Amino acid sequence: MTERVVFFLSDQTGVTAETLGHSLITQYSGQKFRQVTLPFIDTVDKAREAVATINEACAAGKPRPIVFSTLVQPDLRAIVRDSDGLHLDIFDEFLEPLTAELGEEPVLELGLSHGMSDIDAYMRRIEATNFALANDDGGVSRNYDKADVILIGVSRSGKTPTCLYLALQYGVYAANFPLTDEELENGALPGFLLHQTKKLYGLTIAPDRLVEIRKERRPIGRYSSAQQVRYELREADKIFRRYGIPHVNTTSFSIEEISSRILDSTGVERRVRP
Repeated sequence: MTERVVFFLSDQTGVTAETLGHSLITQYSGQKFRQVTLPFIDTVDKAREAVATINEACAAGKPRPIVFSTLVQPDLRAIVRDSDGLHLDIFDEFLEPLTAELGEEPVLELGLSHGMSDIDAYMRRIEATNFALANDDGGVSRNYDKADVILIGVSRSGKTPTCLYLALQYGVYAANFPLTDEELENGALPGFLLHQTKKLYGLTIAPDRLVEIRKERRPIGRYSSAQQVRYELREADKIFRRYGIPHVNTTSFSIEEISSRILDSTGVERRVRP
């Protein structure tokens, strides 16, 4: 299978180009892609260097690269557009119809979609992240009254990364509590969580996948054994059903998908927009 090089070009971090471009190329399962990000292209010299890199990738008869670009400045976009790749300019595609609809010319300033242009939103993300860290795995804070959502599940089911993503991306105050032997054996939640049942959301995962994940952390012992994993997941499911806790199987979902499903299911408001 011939490899196609995909470039993500940006005058900032490249996150927007990566997100959109990756979403598109994953629809082509019969292709093999090598993805390259070229961030912070904010001068003419850097734009020309990017063009040289793109052109080099299709030398000697190789397939032409695919280029996703979110460059803002028209002069830089014009330079990159002359490269030998298939150029997909996100601003070209969307700014013209938006300008016609809104009746206003875009400002074309760098960094408006990222960085600290909105200090209030930035601080909300920081505060939410600090909250998630302080309330990770039943941490000492246990300030659950302030939480927007409390994730529960067995160890390594995805609670911590999901909480951090909700905080960093949306400013959501997310805590998590691990279901340990005490809860699993008793089939009951601790008293301090019973007052927060409307905020609870469960994460589960396929047993085989959880065994793989746990073996990476602790390959020997009961913790990563298939028998222990099946037991914990079975008892956790009983707790979810006993208390009517909505839950999602994280096995085949990314952190982004898990987070979106949680927000959609719970109705928790996104405090900030990405």
